[in-house]
Amino acid sequence: MPFFFGRRDGDRVVIEGADARHLARSLRARPGERISVVEPGALLSVRLVSVAADSVTGMVEASRPHDVEPSVRVTVGLALLPAAALEEALARCTELGAWSFIVISAARSVGRGARLERWSAICREAAMLAGRWHVPSVSGPIAVSELPADAVLLDRGAAEPLAALDLGSRSEATLLIGPEGGWTEEEAARFARRASLGPRNLRAPNAAAAAVAIALAGR
Repeated sequence: MPFFFGRRDGDRVVIEGADARHLARSLRARPGERISVVEPGALLSVRLVSVAADSVTGMVEASRPHDVEPSVRVTVGLALLPAAALEEALARCTELGAWSFIVISAARSVGRGARLERWSAICREAAMLAGRWHVPSVSGPIAVSELPADAVLLDRGAAEPLAALDLGSRSEATLLIGPEGGWTEEEAARFARRASLGPRNLRAPNAAAAAVAIALAGR
């Protein structure tokens, strides 16, 4: 059973909305069962008291420390991709520990249009699955010119591998994943910091997941 988010009042926890419906209908939870509820810094063992499609309530039976958030906050800048690829990247990177996302309208972007509500829902579901308490925010689409100048552009031709890039003293980092057609020369020229994930040509969701994993591996 996945982890859940709930509203806590003392030892009482209430789960509402889509999460309650998922528990009541899809998982067929019953009073007396135990579920895991995540809150900042703690994992709660909650015994269900009542289960309905609009509201599930339970009582906290145990609590233990749950420190799962990385010490460095990695923002992933994703060029607009076809819907399935973008959603896959959001889910994978959230599970791995990405802190936030910026969707970028690049010159060679194939995907079009903002679906912030859908993208945010995907991040929330992935965070719950992974047992995270932080749900990454998703903003954009924005132009390349609006991105921070110190962002790291992921470029297969870069001389330095991402694993060798010194992020040790930084509490935040922004990694940029280009569209399927790649960055234009003008777009790439805006960023002095470039790094490679290796000589292989990776699909954007795989490149994004690999970049987050590498950036967080030493932290």
